[in-house]
Amino acid sequence: MEIQTLIEALLLGLLEGLTEFLPVSSTGHILLAGHFLGFESTGKVFEVLIQLGAILAILSVYAGRFFTFLRRPGAFRLIGEAIVGVIAALVWLCGCAFEIVAATVRRRKVNLFLPPELPNDPAVRLMVGVGLGFLPAAVIGALAHDFIKTVLFETPILICVMLILGGIVLLWIDRQDLKPKYHDAASLPLSTYLKIGLFQCLAMIPGTSRSGATIVGSLLLGVDKRAAAEFSFFLAIPTMMGAFALDLFKNRDLLSASDFPVIAVGFIAAFVTAVLVVRSLLAYVSRHGYSLFGWWRLAVGGVGLIALLIWG
Repeated sequence: MEIQTLIEALLLGLLEGLTEFLPVSSTGHILLAGHFLGFESTGKVFEVLIQLGAILAILSVYAGRFFTFLRRPGAFRLIGEAIVGVIAALVWLCGCAFEIVAATVRRRKVNLFLPPELPNDPAVRLMVGVGLGFLPAAVIGALAHDFIKTVLFETPILICVMLILGGIVLLWIDRQDLKPKYHDAASLPLSTYLKIGLFQCLAMIPGTSRSGATIVGSLLLGVDKRAAAEFSFFLAIPTMMGAFALDLFKNRDLLSASDFPVIAVGFIAAFVTAVLVVRSLLAYVSRHGYSLFGWWRLAVGGVGLIALLIWG
């Protein structure tokens, strides 16, 4: 294996960890950087699998909170309540969808069902919210996986355009005088968790940014900046683990032993840098907002377009 390939994997891993939880699109950055470096991975698996390093970064940063929860009396009962809550929420969603269709067909007023009552425990509510928020990405991601990987991932110009558009959106929303109604990620209504999950699906277009889509969606839905970023962290865990598992399964026959050292280097680099970002991001956005990341996106997208026009 060439040393140059390992160095490129190291650089891309550092870039992944630096950008995964910033609203700047880590996938867009990695695909553009890989394009100009001439880095090729089997089935674009490297770009997805190194995200596991970023997932473990969240788990390590919040390990104390997770272990504190597990040591609580009745922790597993609360996990069971969260699972029941997710199922109840899904039944509620199905009922609402059926009612909307029936009302449309019969041309009558829509009478939506009241959402199920959840326990007041913040941990249970957050787990149910994460489950609901993950649902749209799980469905759409599974159905559109091949199109995303073979078409969208292979279009650098689209990535640059989405970086620029996303930067404009971040600058716009950071200048709005939004009045947040929710200051805790565990206190949102069920419908809000689901809507944030729908915003997250926009990130299946590379260059959009998963964290950027969820944060912007959260802010528009009345969540304050810190809680929006924190919920984006938690929502990343099942979303990225699901993408990791699906991509590994679909490309299991394409991977060879020579791919794993490259993936390992990128994975470790992503983990280390992501830990540093997660520890500092919440404090930063609470004080300064998201305008810096908007300008960042405009710069990268603009430079990327110019480079593509010159070098292709």
